[in-house]
Amino acid sequence: MNDSLVTAAADPAGVWAAALGTGGVFLLMIVLVWQIAATWRARMLAAREDEYRALARKYAQLLEDNQLMQNRLLEELGETRKSVSSMERMMREIE
Repeated sequence: MNDSLVTAAADPAGVWAAALGTGGVFLLMIVLVWQIAATWRARMLAAREDEYRALARKYAQLLEDNQLMQNRLLEELGETRKSVSSMERMMREIE
């Protein structure tokens, strides 16, 4: 029984086959881990890009709201100036 183990280990073709098989398994494991990491990294980048898009949409909406508020304030300021100038004219007429 020991003779068969010794002869199998001494067979150069068997040693090379075992080495290639082991190397192939390790190479397969490395490729699998590499692909899993690449997929995970791609998903993280896609999620980050979606968050940036959402922030850009929110910023655009806030910018639009800010512009509307600024226009309303300008209109109110114009009306206030008209009121103040008419009050000044009225005060001058009274004097």
